Amino acid sequence: MTAGTSLTHGTTTAEHELAALQREHGGPLFALLLRLCDGDRQRAEDLVQETLVRAWQHPEALHADDFDSVRPWLLTVARRLAIDARRARRARPPETGDAVPENARVTADHAERAAAMLDVREAVKTLTPAHRDVLVLVYFRGASVAEAAEALGIPPGTVKSRAYYALRALRRVLPGYAADLR
Repeated sequence: MTAGTSLTHGTTTAEHELAALQREHGGPLFALLLRLCDGDRQRAEDLVQETLVRAWQHPEALHADDFDSVRPWLLTVARRLAIDARRARRARPPETGDAVPENARVTADHAERAAAMLDVREAVKTLTPAHRDVLVLVYFRGASVAEAAEALGIPPGTVKSRAYYALRALRRVLPGYAADLR
């Protein structure tokens, strides 16, 4: 009887061999793949099935006289399938559904950011030169109060008060950005 001939009730020898492989080696295959899939049961089950499909596609490997058991061959195929699946997942962006996840970061697009920068530049131009100098040093160039005081030749307290009044003036000119200026 050949591998594809029918037995009783519409089953074939190949199907019986595949069922026997599943019974005999399914547990160890699943255990290995579950570890390789970081505990993802569904992915491990899919890979067990794919391993058995490969065994069905290569019956010559199952009947080779070179080894006593087919388990090492099955485990090697399963391990390679898991590695390929992991590489494929890393090669493409993660899948998401239609809904936006609650913890997704919402970022403004470049046009919004460019428009905001233009608004802030125009607002900064409305400040007095003394307030603008302090604001540019402290907030845009990252200077400390002491560094700004030394650069401008004024006391640190004056730097603090000018920065306070400069931000207050910007809040009036940029009412939509008030939350960003706090």
